[in-house]
Amino acid sequence: MRYRLVDEEGTACVIADGRIAAAEAPCAFTLELAGARLRPGLINAHEHLHRNHYPRLGAPPYPDAYAWGHDLHERWARDIARCRALDRSSALLFGALKTLLGGATAVVHHDRWEPAFDGAFPVRVVRTRVAHSLRSEPDLARAASGEPELRDRPLCIHLAEGTHAAAADEVRELAERGLLNERLLAVHVVGADDDGVRRLRAARAVVVWCPTSNAFLFGRTAPPALLAEGMDVLLGSDSLLTGEGTLLDELRAARALGLVDDARLAAAVGETAARRLGLAPPSLAPGAAADLVALRRPLLEASAADVDLVVVGGVPRLADERYAELCERCGVATEPLRVGHTTKLVAAPLASIARRVFELTPECARIVEPRAPAT
Repeated sequence: MRYRLVDEEGTACVIADGRIAAAEAPCAFTLELAGARLRPGLINAHEHLHRNHYPRLGAPPYPDAYAWGHDLHERWARDIARCRALDRSSALLFGALKTLLGGATAVVHHDRWEPAFDGAFPVRVVRTRVAHSLRSEPDLARAASGEPELRDRPLCIHLAEGTHAAAADEVRELAERGLLNERLLAVHVVGADDDGVRRLRAARAVVVWCPTSNAFLFGRTAPPALLAEGMDVLLGSDSLLTGEGTLLDELRAARALGLVDDARLAAAVGETAARRLGLAPPSLAPGAAADLVALRRPLLEASAADVDLVVVGGVPRLADERYAELCERCGVATEPLRVGHTTKLVAAPLASIARRVFELTPECARIVEPRAPAT
């Protein structure tokens, strides 16, 4: 179906066959987005889509992520076993719902590629080479090389995720392995020392920043010198095992730290992320993919309740209840989901899965609970 979206500023987008068409093209349906502004969908550069049904676990602060992982399996084995009762397909779909609630239409999944991603998955999953970390990847050389079709894609790896000297040494070890280069997506990098910062910046690597996850595990985040102007920084929400919530929550937390200016933060989930991930530039221009979000508050102040509409490939996946007709006309079966003080319609069966997750782990409902407005 061809339809037109018009936001509060008069910006009009015609959606046809999964792409944005010329604004003057005839349409079967026009939807006025009163009180909301259209923008390209956001890009979440770090997620574990299958681990968002777990509560925040651990007794931080930890010296590094390896110590945290060991502690989880030693002291919280029952909680982990209980959460593993949720089937993987549902866990992945709950991760997709969290992605949509953060206004993102594309996400990097830091784990193995899933067959579900090749089908009608609710969000776009960005294909990259993935290595867990220097100490936890069983065959680092193979993971870093990737499948033949991925050899030119970025390499995502948790790096220097800790606060002691051994964490800092990981940057040098990665350099010795020949993996410190401009195709590296270095996730977290909390423990980089001055030499590590210099090496990462000289290599033109990318930092994937997850400030709320870092704060939970270590009580600090990546060094200011690493995040300073001249370094490409992307933003990720991480999973609910350690992260606060959605990508929008991460944006607000990052802004509050004052380490990266507003323009670079917006680019971290937009233009910079697309460029470094090898994606088309985010755009509302004719010809662009119809991946877009409508927000009721400015990007760096918004929360999940402010997400009025998320369209992925021309298909509405999340919409305010006022836009039920759009979903019906597009043939999208939806379910209601209470988000803050609003009711959203989400593509089925996402709300049903959310209810199961919230029964299993009530703490995970924080992604839909009311949030205080950003100040």
